[in-house]
Amino acid sequence: MSQSGCWIRLYIDGRPHASMVTNKATTTQLNEETQARILAHGVLEAPAMAGSDDLKLLGMWASPFVLRVKIALSLKGLSYEYVEEDLGNKSELLLSSNPVHKSVPVLFHNGKPVCESSIIVQYIDEAFAGAGPSLLPSDPYERAIARFWVAYIDNKMLAAWTQASRGKTQEERAEGMKQSAAAVETLEGALRDCAKGKPFFGGDSVGYVDVVLGGLLGWVRAHEELKGVSSFDPERTPLLAAWADRFWSLEAVEPVMPDVSRLVEFGKMLQARQAAAAAGDGN
Repeated sequence: MSQSGCWIRLYIDGRPHASMVTNKATTTQLNEETQARILAHGVLEAPAMAGSDDLKLLGMWASPFVLRVKIALSLKGLSYEYVEEDLGNKSELLLSSNPVHKSVPVLFHNGKPVCESSIIVQYIDEAFAGAGPSLLPSDPYERAIARFWVAYIDNKMLAAWTQASRGKTQEERAEGMKQSAAAVETLEGALRDCAKGKPFFGGDSVGYVDVVLGGLLGWVRAHEELKGVSSFDPERTPLLAAWADRFWSLEAVEPVMPDVSRLVEFGKMLQARQAAAAAGDGN
């Protein structure tokens, strides 16, 4: 490359973009430190991070919680080794690295395990702050609000979805469906308030809440095919419905999203297993 120009890497709305800086005048839009690096080296790259290439993820292909981590890693542009776990025969590595919950995902960074999907996503954002877009807001209050809605998704909405699909009686499942509808409507309001007319919960770019909720989208679509019911209905929750399509189609997200037809088949298998267990309990 000639000395008069250089490539820089930009992230817009969670998407990686390459732009050409052709002269010194162009760099006036950048801060002084960035200008100096561009003019001195011709290439602007993410700051070097110790052990950034030493990442290993233990997961299971159908897990929405593992998907959250895959999305975060992809948005950050980080390479990692992926190890598929057989949850019916868990590896010693999984059992020893997550002895409390014995579940996926587990992310190893320089050999040290980090567990629980929401914690892992935050860790990725903090440990690799120089890579890709920031997922958590810099403002402490906005960061607290994002964490509040992530807790709501995991503790309220997911609990209702689980009751709706796995309740032991028809009454339990009906109550779960009622609570699910209420939780999704509440989240519709959260998107309206957090986004303020912008594309994502994080505003102009993908944020922490987007990644956490986005990890569930594979099963949202699979549930629609299995049950004929849309969790994010365009009439009842138009903002969430539009957000779901927008998030899925992001350049950094779409390649890591699961095959919905495969999830549907997996869901049918789980339903059959659940029905057989219920029949056995009734004998």
